[in-house]
Amino acid sequence: MPRLSDHPPRLTAAALTAALIAALLVLLPGSAAQAAPVLLSQGRPVTASSQENAGTPASAAVDGDNATRWSSQFADPQWIQVDLGAPARLSQVVLRWETAYAKAYRIELSTDGAGWSTAYSTTAATGGVATHDITGTARYVRVYGTQRATQWGYSLFEFQVFGTSGADPTLPGGGDLGPNVIVFDPSTPNIQGRLDEVFRQQESAQFGSGRYQFLFKPGTYNGLNAQIGFYTSVSGLGLSPDDTTINGDVTVDAGWFGGNATQNFWRSAENLALNPVNGTDRWAVSQAAPFRRMHVKGGLNLAPDGFGWASGGYIADSKIDGQVGNYSQQQWYTRDSSIGSWGNGVWNQVFSGVQGAPAQSFPNPPYTTLDTTPVSREKPFLYLDGTEYKVFVPAERENARGTSWGNGAPQGTSLPLSRFYVVKPGTTAATMNQALAQGLHLLFTPGVYHVDRTLQVNRADTVVLGLGLATLVPDNGVTAMKVADVDGVRLAGFLIDAGPVDSPSLLEVGPAGTTTDHRANPTTVQDVFIRVGGAGPGRTDVGMVINNHDTIVDHTWIWRADHGDGVGWETNRADYGFRVNGDDVLATGLFVEHFNKYDVQWNGERGRTVFYQNEKAYDAPDQAAIQNGSTKGYAAYKVADSVTVHEGWGLGSYCYYNVDPTIRQDHGFQAPVKPGVKFHDLLVVSLGGKGQYEHVINTTGAPTSGTSTTPSTVVSFP
Repeated sequence: MPRLSDHPPRLTAAALTAALIAALLVLLPGSAAQAAPVLLSQGRPVTASSQENAGTPASAAVDGDNATRWSSQFADPQWIQVDLGAPARLSQVVLRWETAYAKAYRIELSTDGAGWSTAYSTTAATGGVATHDITGTARYVRVYGTQRATQWGYSLFEFQVFGTSGADPTLPGGGDLGPNVIVFDPSTPNIQGRLDEVFRQQESAQFGSGRYQFLFKPGTYNGLNAQIGFYTSVSGLGLSPDDTTINGDVTVDAGWFGGNATQNFWRSAENLALNPVNGTDRWAVSQAAPFRRMHVKGGLNLAPDGFGWASGGYIADSKIDGQVGNYSQQQWYTRDSSIGSWGNGVWNQVFSGVQGAPAQSFPNPPYTTLDTTPVSREKPFLYLDGTEYKVFVPAERENARGTSWGNGAPQGTSLPLSRFYVVKPGTTAATMNQALAQGLHLLFTPGVYHVDRTLQVNRADTVVLGLGLATLVPDNGVTAMKVADVDGVRLAGFLIDAGPVDSPSLLEVGPAGTTTDHRANPTTVQDVFIRVGGAGPGRTDVGMVINNHDTIVDHTWIWRADHGDGVGWETNRADYGFRVNGDDVLATGLFVEHFNKYDVQWNGERGRTVFYQNEKAYDAPDQAAIQNGSTKGYAAYKVADSVTVHEGWGLGSYCYYNVDPTIRQDHGFQAPVKPGVKFHDLLVVSLGGKGQYEHVINTTGAPTSGTSTTPSTVVSFP
């Protein structure tokens, strides 16, 4: 085994030049660097995972001498860690690598030396002098190498941390929930009047700025009809739905739109028990309107009054004692629930882990039924423990069937509100990032939040929970939120609305190129919705990007607007909706619509999707605008040619090319023909003959034709 002393010359000319320039910048009077934050790490206590020999201790990396160095043993991974002595606001880390450098590494921060968050990561480093601008408050800073660039170990001449001594004043956790969180108990006067007041404001406010959350304390409420409009959420505050009973209804109907429910978006009901007045509750919604953790002691009608059009939705972790009347719902996904029975199906009704679900029968009737859901982890929710607000974080279940709450106390952990920074309108992105760096979770109260910098979720097990469809709008073309390469982050219950300046993405989970295994504690993204246009001009290259392995995306609607303000083929340009680069990613309840090119691009291995709903972009001006080389149109769901294992159940794509009805799509789905790539129960539909599909997947499946909106189906592929 060679010794590091056998290396070629360790400091290259380029590295030496960079080191000299950096030194001069610090020393020259009047230079811009004179105002730079101070060097905090020099001479501080330092530890490492290993050292090559007695001549290369960890302390040599913080001694200010470029002729000495720390080097590790010849194995992966390795780390070196410096204790700054007290929390500090950090701004920069400079790594002066010897020839034996790290190709892949992370810079990690900690307030206590135990829990770490990622401030920077790379898998394609090139050595030399690497300068990384970072943000965060920490006492401990660690360089964690995961892949060596040579056969030797890791070797640093200097490990320098810059910042400002003394942290920002500590942000408080907890506090009140703000004016748009309306809390009731059974003794509250005029509950119906308050419900009606908000409904009058929100019933047709499809692109308005109002945001509301109704919270019902445990107890029994009589004679209520909670009509739920746009950007309104209603929830019980018990640990179980049966702790909070409404003898009455939680209703969504479509009177505002002439009985057409296809635009009843952006609302939710959670964690309540209902005794419907007439025996059946009405929940006539379409996308982005989850019905979670509900107990309906009767039936549930998913159609509007008069049985007008409706365009699909989502039920999870719920018990409906009677029949679910699907009626005019074109598609629907139900997960990990219990139902008395299910009535009717239009195009694509999918069930996984549902007790009482109809038997597998696609395409006639169009039921896709999985006995269990491969992996489930229910959405975090706010509840009352006595008089104290807490957030319950449900545990993961494998091969789940039925609700998580029906047999005793639910499994999971509780977090007191004091561990959350309660975000209220007017809070800056800098303050949110400070709270995250401080180790707090985020609870967004209802409102619209402009962020002028990316929200950095760098700490494992962080919960970011929105109330009342809290909405993030990125300014100046930034990505609204990024999650680091860490375990167990929980994102839930908020909307990201693209800003007028093109963002590279709106949400990124994990850094590009990560190789970390997160199977033991995956990140979940639940009821996180993406919108491009509609509320005004918005642009992004891609809506949501999943890089971290093992991520669970449970119910999302990623929508390039086809109506509202700021809508046009180039006005709200967004080429890609949902891109998966990570391996072993699971999507349950995936809705992605109207993107200019691929709606879904799946590049990771062993991906799985249970239920997919798509419409191609209505507003393509002509065939040339969507031409993909020699292929007519971009697939609604594209699995990369390199993928060897992938599986999907119950996937549908529809076209409605109303600008140029002569447009033809070669297929709705595109995937490599390999034994490990499997699809079950696919369909494509031409809505009223506005455009047509030649095939369902690749060159398999009959073409659509005419104006009858009759699906073309494929039961099994290949």
